[in-house]
Amino acid sequence: MQSRYMSQPLSWLLFATATSAQIIDQLSFGQSQPLSRDGRALPNWQISGENHQPQLLSDKVILTPPVPGNARGALWSENGNPNNEWVAEFEFRASGQDMGTGNLNVWFAKEKSVIGLNSVYTVENFDGLAIVIDQYGSTGGKVRGFLNDGSQNFKAQSALESLAFGHCDYSYRNLGRTSKVKIVNQNGLGVYVDDRECFKTDHISLPSNYFFGLTAATSDNPDSFEVSKFVVSGAGGSQQQAYQPPQQQAVGGDRPTPQKLDRFPGSPEALPDRSADEMTNQNEQFADLHNRLQGMTHQVANVFAEFDTLSRKMEERHNQMMGALGSIQAGSGGGQGGSAVGSIEKDLLQELKRKIDGVEKVVQQVQRDVESKDYRQHMSDLQKAVDNVKGSITDHLPHTMGELISASAPKMGMFVFIIVAVQVMLAGVYIIYKRRRNSMPKKYL
Repeated sequence: MQSRYMSQPLSWLLFATATSAQIIDQLSFGQSQPLSRDGRALPNWQISGENHQPQLLSDKVILTPPVPGNARGALWSENGNPNNEWVAEFEFRASGQDMGTGNLNVWFAKEKSVIGLNSVYTVENFDGLAIVIDQYGSTGGKVRGFLNDGSQNFKAQSALESLAFGHCDYSYRNLGRTSKVKIVNQNGLGVYVDDRECFKTDHISLPSNYFFGLTAATSDNPDSFEVSKFVVSGAGGSQQQAYQPPQQQAVGGDRPTPQKLDRFPGSPEALPDRSADEMTNQNEQFADLHNRLQGMTHQVANVFAEFDTLSRKMEERHNQMMGALGSIQAGSGGGQGGSAVGSIEKDLLQELKRKIDGVEKVVQQVQRDVESKDYRQHMSDLQKAVDNVKGSITDHLPHTMGELISASAPKMGMFVFIIVAVQVMLAGVYIIYKRRRNSMPKKYL
């Protein structure tokens, strides 16, 4: 790239001058209606085509028609741009089949004859700037910027994408409205689409006296490209007013912010209500009906997409819940978890059984010692009491791990306390019995 395209980074102007940008009429069309005075020629612009003749209407120029395919159309300004800094705004609309593969090219070139009807894919060596709008890479739409100083043969490039210095995605086809593109050559170069920044750089400075051009090309599946406006603004005085991107401008003004119908990229803007008296001819009536029907179709497609997304999310949530339920059922069944629960339950039951067996042994020992003495009735009553305690404990033992856990806190402590208390009581009775027996007079047979 030659040095004239490059410049040192320049600081953005902080204060705009009092002078306002002026429209350059000899480089613009569409700022007033109709476009042509006689309906046959566009003032200050050259129109040409291949495989068809571009159609000039009162409000737009159809560069490529819906049919036939493999058509080309071009618009070139007859005058060069004398300004070093400028803003170019244009509005276009693209419509056609779902698989349309056309492209729209905006040029700022030194020699327009070198480019003619070509696109960036078919042009060879040119000197200038090209902004390309097409469906490159099956993205649904893309805006890319290219520079050439005449040394690069674009047609011979095997990887043209690598030469782009900026790009952004933009779904531009079949929107039912015009798309707005703004190219700003002030202290660098910036491209804005529908009042949103696409890309910008402060390392590019374009020369003056280059020509503006618009070319469109279609393949077997044609796209209809319509251009309704191309307006170039330059300096209104000795100093240039700094351009401020639309999203950074203060809210408030004569032009309201367009209201999108939904949050999806490329969604159409809400169309304002219009009185029937304002539409004086059939073309306006048809255009209004067409735009509203396309907007409605877009909305129906978005609603379907929302329902499809919601359905998938509900199905995923249902599968997650069923999987979690199956895990819970598997855990509560057999397996390692069931074996661990059974082991704990078995150990606790065996510990209780050992405690009860110990109490029985103590009672039996005491009963044997006093079997033929006066304490037989008391020991019999005590045996019954112990049997009642044993039966009560056995009847209330939990049969499942859930009951065992719930019974063990704090009921398990109560059971242990009863067992220990019975042991202490029996030991006391036994000691009293021994003392009384030793103090009784001996009987000799």
